[in-house]
Amino acid sequence: MGNDQTTIDTIRAALSPHGIFLRGIVHFDGDGPEMAAGISAGAVVLLGNIGGSIWPAFSRWRTGKEPDIANPLDTWSAEVIRPLAERLGGQAYFPSQKPWQPFQQWAMRAEGLKASPLGVLIHPEYGLWHGYRGAIGFADRIGIASVVLADHPCDRCHDKPCLTHCPVDAVKPMSFDVAGCRSHIHSPEGQADCMTSGCLARNACPVGPSYRYPPEQLRFHMAALGRL
Repeated sequence: MGNDQTTIDTIRAALSPHGIFLRGIVHFDGDGPEMAAGISAGAVVLLGNIGGSIWPAFSRWRTGKEPDIANPLDTWSAEVIRPLAERLGGQAYFPSQKPWQPFQQWAMRAEGLKASPLGVLIHPEYGLWHGYRGAIGFADRIGIASVVLADHPCDRCHDKPCLTHCPVDAVKPMSFDVAGCRSHIHSPEGQADCMTSGCLARNACPVGPSYRYPPEQLRFHMAALGRL
């Protein structure tokens, strides 16, 4: 456990200045993701943001970069996480890079999370204001696997304002109308509301309001959604 703890401490110390946190550890029994050596990982350490934690570091990195750089947040995440993974003898994985990895399933196992009506995993403390920027796989198990049985906040939410605040009724209890959402955010009305202050349905969620992304980050994510 000593070496494990050293590795975990190294991960935390290296990523903390970037606002990236260790979000959980998942263990595997021969069914882990493939590593560069052709073996399957015995453990995956999930890494991500809590609230707007990454925004200051990402904003500093983005200053001076070409304004049309493709997928800047994904590029930054890879630049931060991949060298650390290589230094520790691990394998870096990213939600935006092939081969696609089941990040949502890993998060469900590590943090006991479930999907909200918006499709985003909702955290009992952070609400919808969190994300996963990458993960590091290790050949052997490391640390103690996260075993969290979190209550589903949506089960305790009687009013469910996320279902009623969407201007085009794109959010349903069991589905999300992606086409309707995108059509709205490209309209003059959408440019004036969701594209300016963030998704109105997401903003209406009563869980974790203190972790809400800063306005600049909200606009950044909405602009990225509009380009999909």
